[in-house]
Amino acid sequence: MRPAGRRPYGPIMTTTVLEPPLGIFARRHRAVTIGMVALIVLVAFEALAVATAMPVVGRELDGLGLYALAFSGALAAGMIATVLGGRWGDLRGPVVPLWTGVAAFVAGLLVAGTAPTMDVFVLGRFVQGFGGGLFQVALYVLVSRVYPAETHPKVFSVFAGAWVVPSMVGPAITGVVVEQLGWRWVFLGVPLLVAPAALLLWRGLAAVPPGERSGPTGPGARTPIARRFGWAVLAAAGAALTQYGGAARGAGVILLAAGLAALVPALVRLLPPGTLRAGRGLPTVIVLRGIAAGTVFGGEVYLPLMLTQERGLSPAMAGMVLTGGALAWSLASWIVGRRPYDRVLILRTGPLLIAAGLLMMALTVFPDVPVVFAFAGEIVMGLGIGSVYPTLSVLVLELSAPGEEGENSASMGVGESAFTVMTVAAVGAVVAAFGAAGPVYLACFVLTALMAVTGTLVAGRVRA
Repeated sequence: MRPAGRRPYGPIMTTTVLEPPLGIFARRHRAVTIGMVALIVLVAFEALAVATAMPVVGRELDGLGLYALAFSGALAAGMIATVLGGRWGDLRGPVVPLWTGVAAFVAGLLVAGTAPTMDVFVLGRFVQGFGGGLFQVALYVLVSRVYPAETHPKVFSVFAGAWVVPSMVGPAITGVVVEQLGWRWVFLGVPLLVAPAALLLWRGLAAVPPGERSGPTGPGARTPIARRFGWAVLAAAGAALTQYGGAARGAGVILLAAGLAALVPALVRLLPPGTLRAGRGLPTVIVLRGIAAGTVFGGEVYLPLMLTQERGLSPAMAGMVLTGGALAWSLASWIVGRRPYDRVLILRTGPLLIAAGLLMMALTVFPDVPVVFAFAGEIVMGLGIGSVYPTLSVLVLELSAPGEEGENSASMGVGESAFTVMTVAAVGAVVAAFGAAGPVYLACFVLTALMAVTGTLVAGRVRA
């Protein structure tokens, strides 16, 4: 991977003109587009379904002690797979890592759904996370090889829209399945739906010329693949320790420090040079993606708990508040994908909207403030991240030399996960130290809002 600024990348201030109507759904790309969107829908549904079903899984398998590992294990495996899958896609094309990831994702679901013990369930989640990380980064490489550059904004806006329906109905459907059929069918049912989506994508890819599916090979990894694997494992271990340390008391500070001591050096090796200091071009793109993801997910992590504890909402009502953010996210992604906009303006405005939404949520800590402010805050925050996400996805491909799209997309994924873990660990440490109470929630929202503002300050550095 070349350091940002090593070569001229051309102007990146405005989005290029989009393709004629229905370009990505034209006959040539229709099956590929629908197949990719279907896979993303299933990943989104599974991500939301697991969170809903996990309390029942932990009780029935007598494994509440491994509850958190079922989540962090999948996250760690996903980080490792993202690093490997990105470089694999650059060297051999995206098709083989794509199908390998889909196979591993399905295998993990089957292991988890048939697990006799919590240990086996956690193993299944690890395999599932590895497969998901592998094929999701392969999709980025596939977009860069199969679709014309001017259609990329449209593709990524459709990807964002694929999360809307799962966000709206996923938890409700999961609740019905758990009550009527049992939690195992939350995992065993998804592979039945993956098969037709994969078949459609396979048929679409069969119609694409082999040269476009494979594309050019990369000029050589910045770090040999075996060494990158080692750094990826260290980053995953550091992320897990950081996550645990942020939520634990007593020894939590030691775990947090140990996690950061492992995570930061690994990120220096895995991310483009200058990323941690927001160097111009690609490094700033990765930093902005991490800031956007970290502040949104770090701000939301305690929102349902605050609304149920402090404002007396039911879990279902608290979950509906999050739905507003998902809808706004999709709407903003659709808007920025329809016509040219000043990208720096988008990247400066988006973090401000995220910060404003977080502060609106913070106000609902006070009993006199209507709860509707939390719903409105979710919408404002969703508009912010929905405009930023697809813009950064397009930029990471534009700022990549031919054959480097996979490695750079993997860097974006690793940075996003790492920033999210560190932000969640920071707010978790505040709650662990001072307890779950109104003033503490307020401090967490304000902290994440201030972090979001830093994205506005560095947005201009996306100019290579």
